[in-house]
Amino acid sequence: MNALASAAAADPRARAQAWLAQACGARRLAIERWERLSGGAIQENIALDVTVEGGPHAGRHEWVLRTDAPSAVAVSHSRPEEFEILRAAHAAGVRVPEPLFLCRDGDGPDFFVMRRVPGVAAGHRLSKDERLVPDRAALARELGANLARLHAVKPPLAALAFLGEPPADHARATIAGYRRDLDALGAVRGEAWPALEWGLAWCARHAPAPLPSCLLHRDWRTGNYLVHEGHLAAVLDWEFAGWGDPREDLGWMLARCWRFARPDLEAGGIGTAEDFLAGYAEGGGRATIPQETRYWQVLAHLRWAVIALQQAERHRSGSQRSLELALTAHIVPELELEILELTQEAP
Repeated sequence: MNALASAAAADPRARAQAWLAQACGARRLAIERWERLSGGAIQENIALDVTVEGGPHAGRHEWVLRTDAPSAVAVSHSRPEEFEILRAAHAAGVRVPEPLFLCRDGDGPDFFVMRRVPGVAAGHRLSKDERLVPDRAALARELGANLARLHAVKPPLAALAFLGEPPADHARATIAGYRRDLDALGAVRGEAWPALEWGLAWCARHAPAPLPSCLLHRDWRTGNYLVHEGHLAAVLDWEFAGWGDPREDLGWMLARCWRFARPDLEAGGIGTAEDFLAGYAEGGGRATIPQETRYWQVLAHLRWAVIALQQAERHRSGSQRSLELALTAHIVPELELEILELTQEAP
């Protein structure tokens, strides 16, 4: 067993320190802080304070190491894949943590290291604390403009070949996927969810003509970005990104379930839909009015309802016992109500 493998077997911190020293071409590298950050139910984030002696990276650095959490979600990308997505977003000018190093040495779980960005991500704080967001309209526009930069990334892109071919009709492909997931849950649990079935049927009837595919974040919402001094600092959590219709990301951000303490502010409890969509257009995105996002808001609530049921099933089945997972299904009735309200009449 080589030195890195021995370190990995004994201590993940020792493995990371040894590997980073080599990656930085350092004479010596010391990890002075190794602290798990809050959040990261799907992936694990560890704050690193690092001192590097010698080599091109000499100096003190504040980084974040991202690796797999003990639990896994099948649709989540691997860490090497997420690293490539982050690189593509960074190259497109999206405000993201700068990706620095990728480790896939086989001596332990894959991980990557990115520059640490200051800021607050907690949705319940951002949505109600005016000191954190003194100009809500400006932040909503920044979020829209950065999403437009992401959507400027189009297939094919060699570095993102693992994402596969974009769907010809993203909306209908999405509906089919949610229907399969719901049927599978129903078969396991012997239950049915009529409001969700209604939502799927409504979406199938009202599916819009597809737009050209682009790179989607697929979880662009309050809680997944950092705000520092009132401005967007970085967008986080890229493990679900993929090719698809840009309106999915718009509808996800405008879904009621991400408004936290401010349900009256459609754009993630931060600002109005008009400001968010105006920023999107100013950033180069397709001009869109709030009425056009209604369909994608229905899909957003369907998606979150299916995920909530899947998470609860992970607890119920015994595959991962967790009070948080068990309680997730309790949001489903609220999501069903929102679906029924949004689908009262066709757009």
